[in-house]
Amino acid sequence: MSQSEVNHAQVIHKLGSPEAMQWQEWPVPGIQPDEVRLRHTAIGVNYADTYHRAGISHPWKVPPCPVVIGFEGVGIVEDVGKDVSNFKIGDRVAYGIPPLGSYSEARNYPADKLLHLPEWLDDREVASLIMKGMTAHYLLHRTYAVQKNDVIVVHAAAGGMGLLLCQWAKALGAVIVGTVSTEQKAEAAAEAGCHYPVIRHKQDFVDVVHEITEGEGAAVVYESIGKDTIMQSLDCLRPMGTCAAYGHVSGPPDPIDIIQDLGHRGSLFITRPAIMHYVAKRSDLENTANSVFEAIRNRTIRSSINYEYPLRDAVIAHQRLESGKTQGATVLIP
Repeated sequence: MSQSEVNHAQVIHKLGSPEAMQWQEWPVPGIQPDEVRLRHTAIGVNYADTYHRAGISHPWKVPPCPVVIGFEGVGIVEDVGKDVSNFKIGDRVAYGIPPLGSYSEARNYPADKLLHLPEWLDDREVASLIMKGMTAHYLLHRTYAVQKNDVIVVHAAAGGMGLLLCQWAKALGAVIVGTVSTEQKAEAAAEAGCHYPVIRHKQDFVDVVHEITEGEGAAVVYESIGKDTIMQSLDCLRPMGTCAAYGHVSGPPDPIDIIQDLGHRGSLFITRPAIMHYVAKRSDLENTANSVFEAIRNRTIRSSINYEYPLRDAVIAHQRLESGKTQGATVLIP
């Protein structure tokens, strides 16, 4: 493919609402020596994509507009840079970390962040799981290493990320309290392994945690809602418990007072984990991805793809994702 050839992509000229994305021609630049050019076969959609599109603060910075967002994809290698030795034309590959640009038919991507895709894995399943799966892996194994019989709290337990956390945590032997917004989502969370689905507007998850732990509290809370729940999340923890605040769909939390909010509650830990720090080393990236691939293979985690759209309809995908009514994973097909 020459530099003059173009592909289509969802291009953002000004950060904002879902309608900021425009389906148009988008050039693929000349390949750099350390890059691979790939043509997408499936693209994952994450809630973090909505942060990038809207310009909401996030650990990953969005390049200046015009820009193409998205950081999770599967495809076929079409060309390799002169310094790339571990990939060849025709390889099936996947990635789940920036640089952004997956909402496109084709793109260049750095070879040192790219992953070989085992032949027994389905493209759409991996696109829906690779970033979320790697996130679930580091949250459950490294941010806080979940042990058998640990009581844990998973917010948005019926979302794409929440379902994976429930599935994997169940395999680890944890006792899971999951918060959801509807009866239907409570059922989905239970099917994924959540022992105590809590509908937030009907029941206080802090009370549920204290009841099942006889007042001790949870070992860890995986906090993805943010402003609306952060203080309750701290309230539900046991002394020296961990709040892993990896998302904020209700808005960024208010500032935390380390003396009043953490010290007085029992020497709590709070962290804002981000995947790029956990897979910064090539060895960590490969080990994490291989753990995810194996978890897919043995059905510890499942894709639960409930929404599939043509890439040209990414605006609709974002509108529905932000409505709060989606359940499970979403993928885009070029």
